[in-house]
Amino acid sequence: MISFARSLWVLSASLLCFTPAMSIAAPDQAVTARDGAHDFDFDFGTWKIHMWRLEHPLSGSKAAFTMDGITSNHKVWDGRANIAEVEGDGPHGHLEILALRLYDPVQRQWSINFANSKVGTFGVPLVGEFKDGHGVFMDQEPINGRTMFVRFMIWSTGPNSAHSEQAFSDDQGKTWETNWVNDYTKISDEDKPQSVSK
Repeated sequence: MISFARSLWVLSASLLCFTPAMSIAAPDQAVTARDGAHDFDFDFGTWKIHMWRLEHPLSGSKAAFTMDGITSNHKVWDGRANIAEVEGDGPHGHLEILALRLYDPVQRQWSINFANSKVGTFGVPLVGEFKDGHGVFMDQEPINGRTMFVRFMIWSTGPNSAHSEQAFSDDQGKTWETNWVNDYTKISDEDKPQSVSK
């Protein structure tokens, strides 16, 4: 889905890509990387989305607001890439987001590229992978004049539900503040609104 930070908080600064370190196996152990080309298959379809957001992340303020909308996800390249479109409405107006997710078969990692209709460009992607059904993706970017770690996580919570979260860290990943939480409920194509635009 829903860096979330660049797309959703509409930050104009360039992003620096962060790639999680690879584990090193003992010389006598065969390393077989898992093929994660279909990790996002659970996400295909149309979903209702309920969003909770902190108003001012990393400020100490607990003020938050909610938004509701629709997200539609479909596969490309037989699932080795996919596109998610999000529309939502809340107290700060209408939101439109596009997420392009691409699987690298060599590194066996995913990149997530976010854009929104107010900016219209992609930033440097978050990069990561799925482990035990949980996708974790990270980058680094300037927020309020300081370089922060950004983490986006997404996972299935059932056959018709999913969850994602965004968090920031200003101490190089020692502690995290969750500032964006999304809960998804799958809906049928017949029930999908033509648009959530007002």
